Amino acid sequence: MTNITQPSDFLKIDQDSSPKCVRVCQNRTCKKQGAVKVLAAFTALPIPGVTVTASSCLGQCGNGPMVLILPDMVWYSGVQPDEVSLLIENHFLGGQRVKQMLYYRFHPQKES
Repeated sequence: MTNITQPSDFLKIDQDSSPKCVRVCQNRTCKKQGAVKVLAAFTALPIPGVTVTASSCLGQCGNGPMVLILPDMVWYSGVQPDEVSLLIENHFLGGQRVKQMLYYRFHPQKES
């Protein structure tokens, strides 16, 4: 008899051991908003242990350029090429999200 993996086993992914990935949308609207230069900026500043890839549409058209950090599921919107180094320094090297760049739909700002 074969042992079948239960779906709940897939939820037990350890985010610290999962490879990190930066996905930069390269679909039509994000491209018009400068996503090609954002992808180039990430590629020019390699991050150890992090893969940077072009992404197809991330489904958030008009809010780009969109950047999705996996496996953290952190979304950044309106990212500009000159902000990429800030994202790398804070998010990847410092372990802190860049609050002013977080995509409001998935990361609502908490009232103080």
